[in-house]
Amino acid sequence: MSTLMRSYYFTQEHELFRQSLRQFLEKEILPHIDEWEKAQQVPKEIWKLFGQQGFLGVDYPEKYGGAGLDFFYTVVFCEEISRVFSGGFGVTPIVSLYMAAPYIYKYGTEALKAKYLPPLLRGEKIAAIGISEPGAGSDVANIQTKAIRQGDRYIIKGQKTFISNGYYGDFIVLVTKTNPAAGVDGFSLILVELDRPGISKNKLQKMGWHASDTAEIFFENVEVPVENLIGEEGKGFYYLMEGLQLERLVGAIAAISGTERLIEYTLEYMGQRQAFGRTLDRFQVLRHRMAQLHAESEALKAYTYYCARLHQDGHYAVKECSIAKLLTTEFANKAAYECLQMFGGYGYIEDYKVARAYRDARILTIGAGTSEIMREIIAKMLIDDKKYDRPAAVAKDGAEDLAGLIGLLRSKAAQYPVPAPILLDLSAKKLILEGHEVREVEDGAQAACTIAVQPADLLALLKGELSPMQAFMGGRIKVMGDSSVAMQLVSLFR
Repeated sequence: MSTLMRSYYFTQEHELFRQSLRQFLEKEILPHIDEWEKAQQVPKEIWKLFGQQGFLGVDYPEKYGGAGLDFFYTVVFCEEISRVFSGGFGVTPIVSLYMAAPYIYKYGTEALKAKYLPPLLRGEKIAAIGISEPGAGSDVANIQTKAIRQGDRYIIKGQKTFISNGYYGDFIVLVTKTNPAAGVDGFSLILVELDRPGISKNKLQKMGWHASDTAEIFFENVEVPVENLIGEEGKGFYYLMEGLQLERLVGAIAAISGTERLIEYTLEYMGQRQAFGRTLDRFQVLRHRMAQLHAESEALKAYTYYCARLHQDGHYAVKECSIAKLLTTEFANKAAYECLQMFGGYGYIEDYKVARAYRDARILTIGAGTSEIMREIIAKMLIDDKKYDRPAAVAKDGAEDLAGLIGLLRSKAAQYPVPAPILLDLSAKKLILEGHEVREVEDGAQAACTIAVQPADLLALLKGELSPMQAFMGGRIKVMGDSSVAMQLVSLFR
């Protein structure tokens, strides 16, 4: 990746996080990848090491064990764990933290969040998301698994398949029908611990992603307390449609980063392998193929970062995330084919990492929505003028508005750091701004200056719709403490 592109999206703090994570991976993970691939399992203790180092879920709030950092720390995390030549290794925390856990965080009760998020972020638990069934993959509306309420519990019966983390994982966010007669308004999300009576599992043997566990799971009259319902009953389909954008985005980030590393690995080989008296990277036809791959990789990475910025700023970017997922995963397959060709016969030998990369890349155009589904979403928006607004059932309430606002604030702080710590009192949340960081804090936190402002007014300030002087003179901003420190915020309101 070009230094210029990296400096545009990542601060020095992001790069320090990247450096620390990469060193950890080189020491604790890379020496064991081949062993875990053969064993078809990553020891669960490994994720505890990640948790102890503070690498898991850094964009989750501190109260649940995260660090309250911006989404580009998650981008760094997804990129780095995708560079180890094991798609199976990388997919495990991505599914747990960014495909399953967000539903608990966004829609779960405080009791559910307090019980299940901290052990995930400590690496003590692994989560799965249960969507696909034998007769329902991309056709989510055809899901048949049922959860019928009886008093204070649900009785679940059905089957899921192709579930990453389903065999060794600890719990699953299950998509079920709680009202089979209500169509898409009858789906709900229920958290189900995978050791409950009535659950049986079968570990699937896959072409690639050998280090991850993928399972088919059977639910035979499994009893789950109603407290495990995530959000409202009947809103599960809409929660899922909204959450798939993050799933596709992190998939795109992982795909393009893993492909970038494969290109680097291939160029290293080409600089050493000789044919007809010169190294492979001296042959023009081969040089140009690799130059083409690099050019496409850079362009797709830039677009993916753009989508990450949209997500951080709270936008519901259906078309953009669909484009990113489609193009990065199709490119990953193309690049794996081209890179393997550069190795000749050696590329077909498992001793070379390109063979595993070739196998692992194939699933990328299938999971989280096939390429065909991505094209149809884009076609509907392009040709049919379809509008994919945030589903009404999950239209932004106050909490989600705040999430988008905080994302925008972090985006601004990444460009214009605040030298001295400032406490922003938004009534519902308290935030500390310092340097490039924006983090949530509890009541009673101290800073050189405290600014009380309503979220709507802060949003207007950040968008340039309200001038700082007008807000201050009109009493919409209240400054307590050193007012000269408060002036540092002016740079954020450009």
